[in-house]
Amino acid sequence: MIEVLRNKNQTTKFQILVEIAAKGPDIQQREIAGELDITPQAVSDYIAQLIGEGMLVALGRSSYRVTKEGVNRVIKSLKELNSYNLYIQRAVNNISVCAALAEDDLDSNQQVSLKMKGGLLYASAKINNGATGFAVTPAKAGEDVGITEIKGIVPLETGKVIVFTIPDISRGGSRKVNYDVLKKYAGDSSIIAGLGIESYAALLKIGVDYYRYGVVEVVVEAARTGLDVLVCCVEGELNELIIRLEKEKIHFRLVAESSL
Repeated sequence: MIEVLRNKNQTTKFQILVEIAAKGPDIQQREIAGELDITPQAVSDYIAQLIGEGMLVALGRSSYRVTKEGVNRVIKSLKELNSYNLYIQRAVNNISVCAALAEDDLDSNQQVSLKMKGGLLYASAKINNGATGFAVTPAKAGEDVGITEIKGIVPLETGKVIVFTIPDISRGGSRKVNYDVLKKYAGDSSIIAGLGIESYAALLKIGVDYYRYGVVEVVVEAARTGLDVLVCCVEGELNELIIRLEKEKIHFRLVAESSL
């Protein structure tokens, strides 16, 4: 936290220095008190502290001058406040603008409709009754584009999760899998993942690309964005996976198809 915002004492001293620099040297303490909404006695106490710190000098009754040290403190505080202001603007901008893929060529400030497709947020020039927003910049179809002034809710259904159990190696491993059934589920899924060596071997046999790192997170996030998921899971990893899916309230179907 920057010094001038660290506590009320520092904030009030900064404000008093600014008031005296702007309206001084002749300025009544009650005038400063009225501007800052504090008591004249509080202003008197703060001024005494500032004089003691070398930030102010008293020229006479109700007459003060900001010293070089006081000016430097004000400038330093202003620089910190400006930096903090930019930080806040970036933070708010990140909240108020979200990224989407342009489904069509878009112009700056063009109204767009928003939809989820393939687990990604798309902005379309075809307006419907769903969520809408405005493109921040021009974008060609397929480019990323910032969207602001979003209204409405983007319809999103949780994807289906198939948990296909694979026997562990002591029970035959990938040699005991019903591959006709596994291929069917793989063909119906957008995301395929494997947990355990036996699962990797089974997926390699049907020649599909699959995730094998961070699998539980992949399954959860893919399902949340509406993608259908097949996760091959060796029996020893099954309990942990099911506990996580239930915790995240993600519906799943357990399939135990083997040639045993």
